[in-house]
Amino acid sequence: STPYVGLISPPPHHDIYSIEDLAQLIFDLKNANRQARINVKLVSEVGVGTIAAGVAKAKADVILISGYDGGTGASPLTSLKHAGLPWELGVAEAQQTLVMNDLRSRIVLECDGQMKTGRDVAIACLLGAEEFGFSTAPLIASGCIMMRACHLNTCPVGIATQDPELRKNFKGKPEHVINYMYFVAEELRQIMADLGFRTINEMVGQSQKLNMKKALGHYKAQGLDLSAILHKPEVPSQFGVRNTKKQDHQLENVLDFEILSHAHPALYRKEKQHLEYQIKNTNRTVGAILSNEISKTHGAEGLPKDTLSLKFTGTAGQSFGGFATHGLFMKVIGTANDYFGKGLSGATLVAQVPEKASFVPHENVIIGNVALYGATKGEAYINGIAGERFCVRNSGAKAVVEGIGDHGCEYMTGGIALILGDFGRNFAAGMSGGIAYLYSEDGTFDEKKFNLEMVELEDLQEKDLQTVSSLLQNHEDYTKSQKAKAILNNWPKAAKKFIKVMPTDFKRALEMLAAQETEKQN
Repeated sequence: STPYVGLISPPPHHDIYSIEDLAQLIFDLKNANRQARINVKLVSEVGVGTIAAGVAKAKADVILISGYDGGTGASPLTSLKHAGLPWELGVAEAQQTLVMNDLRSRIVLECDGQMKTGRDVAIACLLGAEEFGFSTAPLIASGCIMMRACHLNTCPVGIATQDPELRKNFKGKPEHVINYMYFVAEELRQIMADLGFRTINEMVGQSQKLNMKKALGHYKAQGLDLSAILHKPEVPSQFGVRNTKKQDHQLENVLDFEILSHAHPALYRKEKQHLEYQIKNTNRTVGAILSNEISKTHGAEGLPKDTLSLKFTGTAGQSFGGFATHGLFMKVIGTANDYFGKGLSGATLVAQVPEKASFVPHENVIIGNVALYGATKGEAYINGIAGERFCVRNSGAKAVVEGIGDHGCEYMTGGIALILGDFGRNFAAGMSGGIAYLYSEDGTFDEKKFNLEMVELEDLQEKDLQTVSSLLQNHEDYTKSQKAKAILNNWPKAAKKFIKVMPTDFKRALEMLAAQETEKQN
């Protein structure tokens, strides 16, 4: 991100509105890194068991139940004090629901939220967890004094800061954390010995070993019955109470493996190569496994630009070009579903309407919602209209599209979005960086459609006009866009029909950085 520009943290996850969306995200992440375990974190709350069952069916590898006590030093006090319930309630409900639905054996259940002692670990394990997260306590062991300034770059003990002077104050050593964890493990070992368990696996879910202690006589606790927490479901013996098998992510039929088998010259010898494939909407997350192989072989730099050119004909499934990296050029002749270019990481993506199409491209939707979500680098050229939430959390990609739905450029922090047609309401909400250029046939814009809380509307300067004309030329070259061609043919007049959306903080930050650069040169 850009120095001096604040980020909205955490931004809402606008790519997830249902359990199916979550399943797609898990599938995307597994394609992006097949060796990684996919964790889903759930806040401990009433009904978390039902959600956990859905997450298990969505094929997550780990479910983390997070208690209300935890939170980073950057968390707002409202989150620290008023979000969630004790992890004991969440772990118990998740364990019972997963066991009763015969889902527990294929998922790892983890727990965190101010776990400090071996006793905490033992209780969590007996309630059903088999992995345990420690954060605050190891930080304290490393020297943290809980200033709660983790997000301000002012940590006085040098832990959560990039300031070289403050980092000199860090006195922590790995041995300090190791020593603390030894104490936790020793206390847990003693409790396990008292209960007759030799391993954690034997201990998971054995809630009958827990007893309720009567409250200290507080009148509010008189009618409280917590026996449901210690309930152990009666299920057939073959129903597992702990993780014993791996999730089947069903990656064997992914189109990327076919592409990999044909793309050896490009992938391993950096030879330019062009391949063509038919694609259908069941081909999801095309390009992610390919990008993973490129990154593993060539590192973050990837391949030289457009080394491997891929042309697809048909209707692409969700997450076409997801996490696509440097060196890939991916064009789909047809349409694409949601999440087009999700997490784009350096590739060039093109969505082009077929030449014999009977409809006008710039009047029709050709890609779905949430395109270029979280894109960091690369370019995208879309020969038609995109759905809602276009370029949400874009932090570095350049995109050209011929119209979008609501909530465009939401939470954007970098990159460029060029929109050559109509746009929906709430444009630029939470947009703290990057630049958007919008075009209107009559040169007028409805200000009610903009969320002007963090942005300003400006006329284009000479540098902006050069950027826009360059992107328009690329758009015409890649997609044969009639809209781009018409604008370029009428360029001096058409240039006056654009407006620039500029985040206020981003503009100020760029001016400060430019001033600093001038000082250095002088």
